[in-house]
Amino acid sequence: MTPARPLVHRLLRLLAVAALAGAGWAHADEYAGISQLIKQGKPREALAQLEPRIAANPRDPQLRFLRGVAQADAGQQAEAIDSFVQLTEQYPELPEPYNNLAVLYAGQNQLEKARAALEMAVRANPGYATAHENLGDIHIRLAIQSYARAQQLDPAVGASVAPKLKLLRELPAAKPQPALGR
Repeated sequence: MTPARPLVHRLLRLLAVAALAGAGWAHADEYAGISQLIKQGKPREALAQLEPRIAANPRDPQLRFLRGVAQADAGQQAEAIDSFVQLTEQYPELPEPYNNLAVLYAGQNQLEKARAALEMAVRANPGYATAHENLGDIHIRLAIQSYARAQQLDPAVGASVAPKLKLLRELPAAKPQPALGR
């Protein structure tokens, strides 16, 4: 019976998150209004509306997620990272905070951290296409770094690495533009 106990706790946690998400449907207009402000490029206005709502509902993952997105859009990268890290710690079963955390890490060229966060997103939801796409983009950027480093370390490798680098650098994914989950 002891092995079943962790499973029961995990199921209860998932039910709690589902209940929070269900409660979110009751506030769909509230979320939609804030999301609309973010889409309109008004992250500071969105943050002004989010803060009192989060103070009243501090465990609402959707409000906290929107805060992280608004912070990122407002150029508050460190605060956004903190918001998403807290969400991943409290709700590790939610893939979107991992994805957005990875996007922020990638923007800072912290590709290994981005890769690890995306692997967690995919582990949380194997069907999350955005995280898979972003993970592929990160792998391309890591490959470019590895091939470039190989060329620096051993010029004799240059002949075999040069065509690979050329091909990879022509891919749109070689540019740091992973997609945020919103």
